[in-house]
Amino acid sequence: MNRLPSLSPAAPLPSSGVGPAPRPLARPGARPFPSPAVRRLLTGAGLLAVIGLCVLLTAGPTLGRPAIEFDKIAFPPLAPVVLPDLEEITLDNGLRLYLLVDRSLPLIQASVRIHGGSFLEPADKIGLADVCGRLLRIGGTASYSSDQLDDLLEGIGASVETSFDTVSGRLGLSMLSSQAGLAVEVMAEILRRPAFEPDRLAQVMVSMRAAVSRRNDQPAAIASREFDKLIYGADSPYARHPENATLRAITRDDLIAFHRRVCQPQNIQMAIYGDIDRAKIIDLVKAAFGDWPKGDTPLPDFPAVEYAFTPKVGVVDQPQANQSNILLGHLGGRLLDPDHAARLVMNNIFGISFGSRLFREVRSRAGLAYSVYGAITANMSYPGQFICSVSTRADATLKAAAKIIAEIKRLQQDPPTAEELRLGKDRYLNSFVFNFDSLDKIVDRIMYFDFFRLPRDFLQQEKARVEAVTAADVQAVARTQMKPEALRVLVVGPVDQFDGKLETLGLGAPEPIDITIAP
Repeated sequence: MNRLPSLSPAAPLPSSGVGPAPRPLARPGARPFPSPAVRRLLTGAGLLAVIGLCVLLTAGPTLGRPAIEFDKIAFPPLAPVVLPDLEEITLDNGLRLYLLVDRSLPLIQASVRIHGGSFLEPADKIGLADVCGRLLRIGGTASYSSDQLDDLLEGIGASVETSFDTVSGRLGLSMLSSQAGLAVEVMAEILRRPAFEPDRLAQVMVSMRAAVSRRNDQPAAIASREFDKLIYGADSPYARHPENATLRAITRDDLIAFHRRVCQPQNIQMAIYGDIDRAKIIDLVKAAFGDWPKGDTPLPDFPAVEYAFTPKVGVVDQPQANQSNILLGHLGGRLLDPDHAARLVMNNIFGISFGSRLFREVRSRAGLAYSVYGAITANMSYPGQFICSVSTRADATLKAAAKIIAEIKRLQQDPPTAEELRLGKDRYLNSFVFNFDSLDKIVDRIMYFDFFRLPRDFLQQEKARVEAVTAADVQAVARTQMKPEALRVLVVGPVDQFDGKLETLGLGAPEPIDITIAP
């Protein structure tokens, strides 16, 4: 791996070898550094005095001052998290409105969740949802041109952002609370009456085609993209990505049709919170959205993932690289799996944090990487991944991958120690409060839970389950959900510099992966 040379503060600047090394610049009349007084202090008797002072400051226990035993400090339990009372009102057309009054700042904020995302795109128009998400904000509306809307929001210091991901869309708004009427009007314009201006569509297309042309610039990005295909399948909505051909196929009429299909009131959750007048907001929302006709065609379910736990090895040869990016794993889990709490603790013990087994064995003891991690992820709408990642020297590729596989097997054979279990829980429990450190997080999470019909205190229930996890639970989930014999491995690196053949991993012969970008 490339490493920058480290220079100590006292080291001279590097020189080209021709003539004297450059002298540091100084202001006219500036005092030299160190000053004469400091130089005297750092020589002779002054230096001895400094050393003696350092000894006095660091020799606490030897001078009668008791040492602080940090591991014996008792901390009180964290105060229980109290969720705000987020009021919910459903309009006649199915739009779900959430309200929360918070007078701490003179702001009105909104978070809108739209059910429907790129999983609804036709296979020959991949990128359609992304284009729609960008143009909702920058493509103008029936009442405001794109320039007019930009000028309006900039003039009052407001921000509005829109996007679509795989399963949903989002609108976020922040504005002075004195502009509540305008805030609701802008949301209604964007969500109900987008213009998809042709010139702005052309600009977005140029940007997205440029992104396609650059997508192979970073080996880590290649690895992440191709690993998704290895797990879900190249044609899966959870792994596919735009190509030049699919972007060329997208028209303005496609955007209008996608918006009409997805942006319907029964698919909308709208939270408005901050320094608001509850009754006024309800009236404004009903006036702006109440006459929006409810759609009569429900969206389909999220696509299922067809998967067999079989091993596979893919390789992307990068002769110009000097290191390998390695991803290995298989299909992961769902958020509502009964052993999800044990999985969270196992992730911390196995490969998420600095004290994890992967960190200790692969990074610290073997010295094979600066960064390494491994975890089983989980989603609600589709399965997550069991994914381990490491970047290492090309001539340590096989050694690093084999070391990770060995650690997977060791976790299945050796249950966590009492100390590992404690730390695995603490890493989750001590960071639990950060799930609630902003209203944005709380509001978005409550809407997410409501959409999937989960209790609003789902995280508190999960916390209680984590606290009850035992070492046996961790080992059980490692044995049932980690499948080292069925790993799928993706390596991006210079094949001719590897420290052996990928077949020696015992997971099959490697298959070359073509990442050529079609013109």
